[in-house]
Amino acid sequence: MKFLVINGPNLNRLGLREPAIYGSKTLTDLEKDLFAFCETEMIEVTCFQSNHEGDIIDSIHEAEHQFDGIVLNPGAFTHYSYAIRDAIASITLPVVEVHISNVHAREEFRHTSVTAPVTIGQIIGLGFKGYELAMLALKERLGGKQK
Repeated sequence: MKFLVINGPNLNRLGLREPAIYGSKTLTDLEKDLFAFCETEMIEVTCFQSNHEGDIIDSIHEAEHQFDGIVLNPGAFTHYSYAIRDAIASITLPVVEVHISNVHAREEFRHTSVTAPVTIGQIIGLGFKGYELAMLALKERLGGKQK
């Protein structure tokens, strides 16, 4: 199975950005952890991060014929990017939305996701473990079907 992990704005600042909320591990640490996890699960993973909405939309579109599923942390775009929402809706791949922090225990504006309704589910507040759980959910959903 081949999965694409997309991390949105400011996730390149992991380890530096609000460590009380996001912890001290970096995006590189997250990716290394995911590569190790995926090796044990026989999953091929590609990681992508961008602070730019259009680049995220392009990566979602391009994933259609290259991957079996997407793990997406849209960052702040979660709460207002109808363009990313529409990009997800335009593809046939299953997408799981992930958030490192518990967005429901944070500022009010973080409580609404415009992207969640077009995903197969959300994993929120479980730190980096949420990405692994998202991959397991995709793997189970696909039942062994792969590109």
